[in-house]
Amino acid sequence: MMDALHKMGFKVSLWVCPFVSMDSRPYRAIAPKGAFCAGEDGSPEPVAWWNGKSAVLDLTSPAAVEWLKGELDVLVREYGVDGFKFDAADVEFYTRKGMRLPKGCAPVDQCAAYAAFGKWYPLNEYRACWKNGGRALAQRLNDKSCTWRDLTQLIPDMAAAGLLGHLFVCPDMIGGGLLGSFKPGVPVDQELFVRSAQVHALSPMMQFSVAPWRVLDKEHLALVKEAVALRQKFAPRILALARECAKSGEPMLRAMEYAFPGNGYSAVKDQFALGDSLIVAPQVEKGAKTREVRLPAGRWRADDGEVFTGPCRVTVKTPLSRLPYFTRDI
Repeated sequence: MMDALHKMGFKVSLWVCPFVSMDSRPYRAIAPKGAFCAGEDGSPEPVAWWNGKSAVLDLTSPAAVEWLKGELDVLVREYGVDGFKFDAADVEFYTRKGMRLPKGCAPVDQCAAYAAFGKWYPLNEYRACWKNGGRALAQRLNDKSCTWRDLTQLIPDMAAAGLLGHLFVCPDMIGGGLLGSFKPGVPVDQELFVRSAQVHALSPMMQFSVAPWRVLDKEHLALVKEAVALRQKFAPRILALARECAKSGEPMLRAMEYAFPGNGYSAVKDQFALGDSLIVAPQVEKGAKTREVRLPAGRWRADDGEVFTGPCRVTVKTPLSRLPYFTRDI
């Protein structure tokens, strides 16, 4: 299967989490070595997560690090796995009543240790990090729900992540990644799904969870495909920016005030800069047909070919088929 996927041009990352079933051979092998967070009696403490109860690895323990790295390295070496999505390790898992962490270790230290683990794998993704800004780690926003309110939070949250030092950020999943957002028999807000795809299209990362062809009609599916096609068009530019930011330490996705300081953009939360020569202004209000865009000094060419000279405020039309963006016209 891995060979077939690679021949198709895919890189393959696997989803992993720091939980180990307590009814498994690995658990019995490494529990005596102190690889798990313990309870009051000193034995591994079961932790409840969305897929049941398990022991949680203590990533400050050399035994835990050695075991996990060994398991993942086998997948890389023998199966050709390209990288990993490191999920969970939220602080809440280490603050359960009765849990005792190693002396001098706080719950956030466990989160930080798990994030630091990703340095061994160039293709990585995290959702929970602590004091790991500036590292070559892809940071996904915390789970969002399939609501218009959460859609409006994507841009300011990504901009904030960039200011915290996360160079590569993903706006959660298209349509929302919160468990339970998509329920059998409950229709999806198709306009919301399309607008979510447009926010993702020119962000550093674009990630689906629910398959769009399962929840959308032909009209809205075609619009999502247009968003994907737009990303493909910009892919060389996005990859070049990623390489540049890996060297400079600057975030790929930038708050307007960060990218163009001193222009009063600190309150602008519904548009962003990708690098310093592309401004993206998705529509995030339900049913809205227009929106205002703030443009800094310079000549800016819109996606429809119209050229504006900044600094200025412009009002653009936003039919569901349009993702407004502006490139610096040199």
